[in-house]
Parts: sequence; structure tokens; C-alpha cells
Amino acid sequence: MNVSIVYEDSNLIVVNKPCGLIVHPKNKNDEQKSLCNWVKENYPNLENVGEPFDASGDKIPRWGILHRLDKETSGLIIIAKNQSSFDYFKNLFQTHGISKNYYALVYGQPKEKSGTIDLPLGRIGLKRTTQITGKKLIDKKESVTEYAVLKLFDKYSLLDVSPKTGRTHQIRVHLKSIGHPIVGDFVYAPKDWPLPEGLNHLFLHAYKLVFTAPDGKALSIESDLPQDLQNVINKI
Repeated sequence: MNVSIVYEDSNLIVVNKPCGLIVHPKNKNDEQKSLCNWVKENYPNLENVGEPFDASGDKIPRWGILHRLDKETSGLIIIAKNQSSFDYFKNLFQTHGISKNYYALVYGQPKEKSGTIDLPLGRIGLKRTTQITGKKLIDKKESVTEYAVLKLFDKYSLLDVSPKTGRTHQIRVHLKSIGHPIVGDFVYAPKDWPLPEGLNHLFLHAYKLVFTAPDGKALSIESDLPQDLQNVINKI
């Protein structure tokens, strides 16, 4: 499954999830490969760490996994190795005690070198939106995302993005809301916008986590862009 361990101690594991791998199964009959499968194979004693994940009415073991990334998003994920660490990190996420940064290649060039997107997210059907009016809208939640331009290209920009809240599809919807959807986003970007050579999926990578570990150690953990995404940058 090409999952690599970036950091490990007695309380936690930080892994680098590849694009194309889901974190949790959709339900008990979902046969897609998942990060849960990887933990089960490599750390079978973590089955009961964390409260079960409720997927379509099925109670699926969480295997110590504390947060999620979309299937097409690659990058860093924290896994707790015991229940006390799981509870510690759960509180840290709820109190915004973990800093997260992503690389995102977007269409166009933002007018400002950096900015904050403070727009609540809602959901219409299965699709997230910042358009919070409408009879079918559900699940409205306050959402904040910060971004900074790292590099400008002719048709694209590479951004460093830091979500301050943890909503589903938050980065993707927020960047679309300012007119710069993520390249390779087949849900939120216009269907006819061109892709750079060599890219056939979402260009979004969770590259950095900063937090204080349960043992009091201050950690800043980073991972490089996957080689296929780096190749895209090199060519454009």
C-alpha cells in the first residue's frame, strides 16, 4: 500500500498516506484497501484504540487513527498507539493544538501573496459548498483557512495552505470560493480546465504537522511532495 512511517515513538506513529488510499472503509462490506488495513497488518494490537468509527451504521474499529485525508489527498496522518494517547490527541485536535500545512497547486494566480478565507461550509447532498442559502442546505459549520503563495507559474500557483478548522473538503471548497480551485480536483474544479502534463489526480499533499506529543516533546514533522507531484512541478 506504499504507506511509509515518518516518525514513531512509544505513543504515536506518523505515516505518509499515498494518493488513492482511503483512511476508513465506507462500511463493513467495503473491500477497498484502506489505512485501517495497513494498521491491522502492521500493528494488530491497536484494534481497540479509539472509539469505533461509525460508517453507514456499522461500527468499524478505528485502529488508533486520529484524523483523515481524502482518498486523493496524500500526506501525514497521526496514529495513536494506546488509548491515553488517542484521548490526548483527540483533545488536541478539538482545541486546535495541532498545526497542519498542505501543498496545493491551484489554477491561476491569487491577487494577494497571502490571505485568510473565513467562510462557513454547508452541504447540499454530497457536495460541500460556501453557498449557505437554500432549502436543501444542511450541516453549516464555521471554517477558516489560511494560505500563502510559494511559487507562481504561467497558469498555476503553488500554495502553502493551513486549515484552522477541520471540515470535510474544507481546503478544496475554500480555494474554489476565491476562484482558484485545486488542479486535478474533479469534484470542485470546472471539468474543462486543463491539467498539467503528468497529473491525473488531485494536487493536494499534507506535508507538515506541528504539535506537542503526549510525553511533552515538541514535534515538527514534514514529508516531501510525492515524486509524481514533484515531477509535475518540475515540468511546469
